Amino acid sequence: MITGSKELIRDINQTLVLETIINKGPISRADISKEIGLTKATISAIVTDLLQKELILEIGSGNTKYGRKPILISFNEDAGYVISIDVGVEHIVAICSNLLGKGSIVNTVDTPKTKEGIKEALVKIIDNILDKDYNTAYGLVGIALGIHGVVEDNKVTFAPYYDLTESDLGDYLEKKFNTRVYCENEANLSVLGEHIFIKDFKNIANISIHSGVGLGLIIDGDLYTGYSGYAGEIGHTIIDVDGRPCPCGNKGCLEQYVSEQALLKEFKERKNLDNLDFKNLASMYQDRDEDAIAMFDKFTKFMTVCINNTLNSYNPDIVIINSSFTHYFPEITKKIEASLNSRLNSVLHIYPSKLQGKSILIGGVSVVVKDFLGVRNINFEYDEIFKK
Repeated sequence: MITGSKELIRDINQTLVLETIINKGPISRADISKEIGLTKATISAIVTDLLQKELILEIGSGNTKYGRKPILISFNEDAGYVISIDVGVEHIVAICSNLLGKGSIVNTVDTPKTKEGIKEALVKIIDNILDKDYNTAYGLVGIALGIHGVVEDNKVTFAPYYDLTESDLGDYLEKKFNTRVYCENEANLSVLGEHIFIKDFKNIANISIHSGVGLGLIIDGDLYTGYSGYAGEIGHTIIDVDGRPCPCGNKGCLEQYVSEQALLKEFKERKNLDNLDFKNLASMYQDRDEDAIAMFDKFTKFMTVCINNTLNSYNPDIVIINSSFTHYFPEITKKIEASLNSRLNSVLHIYPSKLQGKSILIGGVSVVVKDFLGVRNINFEYDEIFKK
C-alpha cells in the first residue's frame, strides 16, 4: 500500500492515469478506473486537471449497447515537441518530433573536427528547426544528444573519436536555447529506442557497432549505466594484450578489430584505395570478393566473442546487433548464433536491429518525453516514425 502526503499520492495517481491514456487510449474515464483501480471520482478530477494542462483531449464518444455513450480521452501528442540529435563521429543527424516520436529527419550534416565546430553545427541545426512555426501548448520541451562516448552527469567524460571529451556541450546548449538538454551515450539511447518496441523482454543487450563498439543494457526493465557511466563500454574490453593501440590508452581493445571503422580501414588497406565506404564493401561481398568475405568473416568471429562475453557477464533475454553488417545482411546473426556453441548459451535470441540509426534518435525522444511528463512507460507507433 502506498503511503505518504496527499500531494505525493495525487502525483502518483496522475502519473498512472496519464500513462494509461498514453498507452491504452483512446479510453473512457470508466475504463481508466477499471484499468488502474482508482475511483471514478478520482479519475474524473485527474482528467479535468490534465485537460486544463492540455496534455489530453476529449475526442468523441465510444460505442456502447446501453446508456449514454462514454466520452473518449486521448493523449495530446502535439502538446509539445522534442529535438533529438545523434552526434555521430562522421555525421550529425537531427529530428524534430511530437511527444509520441512522430516526426521526420530534418537535418544531416558532416561532423566538424573541432569542439567549437561541433557546437556551431548543433546551434545551426537547432536554430533551423526552431525557425519553423510549431503551434503547441508547451513548445520545445527538451533536446537529446546521443554522444559516441562516455557520459556522466550530463557531461562528456570520454570521446575517443572526436573532440568532445570534457565538453560543456549540454550546459552550453541549455543556456543558448533555455531548455533542458539531455546528453547520453549513443548505445544507451539505442537500447532505450529498441526497448520501446520489444517490451516483452526485461533484460536486453543492444550492441551498437559504428565508429566504436558500445553496449546498451536494460536490466529488469531499466537502463543500466554503472557507477560513473562506463557500463557497456564493451568496445574497450581487451581481446589481445599486445594488440592494436586504442585511443583509450590500452592495446588490443575489441573495437580495434570489429568496429565498422576498423574493418573498413583494413579493407581499404587490402585494396589500396582510400575512398571505399560500407556500400562498396557490401557490394563486393555480394560479388564474392575474397577480401570482402574476409572482413565479414572477421566481423562474425569477433562479434561471437563479444556476444559470448556479454552473455556470460549479463545473461540477457535478447541480444540486438545494431550495425551496417547486420542491416545489409541480417542472416549473419544466424552465423553468430551457430558459433555460440557453449552450453551456457543454449537459450538465446540474437536479432539485427530493425531501427538501425533511428534507434538513437527514438531513444533520445523517449528520454525527453518521459522526463517532461514524469512517466516511466510510453509507446511509440513505429510505422509513423520518420515518415518523409
